[in-house]
Amino acid sequence: MRKSKAIAAFGITMALAAGVLSGCGSSSSNDSGSNAANDASSAGNAGSAKEKTIYVGTQNDYPPFAFVDDKNELTGYDVEVLKEVDKKLDGYKIEFTPTTWDSIFLALESNKIQLIADEVARSAEREEKYLFSDESYFAAQTVIIVKKGRTDIQTLKDLEGKNVGAVAGDSYTQILEEYNKSHDKKINLKYTDSTSPADVLQQVQNGRIDAYVNDPVMMKATIKKQNFDLDIVGDPIQADNIGIVFNKDKQGEDLKALIDPILKGLKDDGTLAKLSQKWTEGEYIPQ
Repeated sequence: MRKSKAIAAFGITMALAAGVLSGCGSSSSNDSGSNAANDASSAGNAGSAKEKTIYVGTQNDYPPFAFVDDKNELTGYDVEVLKEVDKKLDGYKIEFTPTTWDSIFLALESNKIQLIADEVARSAEREEKYLFSDESYFAAQTVIIVKKGRTDIQTLKDLEGKNVGAVAGDSYTQILEEYNKSHDKKINLKYTDSTSPADVLQQVQNGRIDAYVNDPVMMKATIKKQNFDLDIVGDPIQADNIGIVFNKDKQGEDLKALIDPILKGLKDDGTLAKLSQKWTEGEYIPQ
């Protein structure tokens, strides 16, 4: 997501078992992935006081999941979930790296980040390429947003022939693209260069597009913050389970093996439900 003020990477103490990231980073690059490799290498000896660093990609203006608050600090549901994971581990430091949606998977593949915690929905296509945590930490819905008072749009079928905002590669756009593949009358997808939901909602507000499809929790928070005159209409058109994303390699497998049981514990002891209630005013935790 884009934001007007520059946001530095945010450090949060986190743990994992020693040696997991010993192969982190690209030897031919000076990017943050290489920094992770250097941190891991220098911390490889038992008893070393230096913590290894794991870089986690997330957006920084995606409230209430990951955003910068009035104190210029990264916070939100996804961020606090990982802070709780942090409490269960030892020996590592995690730094959140604000990353735009259109580059977040490339950052993971190039090892600039080692995890994605950014409300990423599971899909067969994504699971062919990446590892997801076994435990989903959020159950996301997909809804339609229109200008307040509009009554002609309630379902996906009602979007046929209408102009609908779309962000390339996100799960909400994929729903619309799949719909178009199986229907003769198409939804007119208006792709935007911006990956900020607030920017797309502004286009709905201004009448430049007819509707937008996204998550209701985030949409309600943005509509309230921006004082938009918009409505969420109809029943949810889809539900998705959200997981932490890892690279499909040895490093990703090791990280996943450490984080999976912790996420399960946070679900079983009610921590995820409490965080969901705090940030979304509902318990959107998968059963």
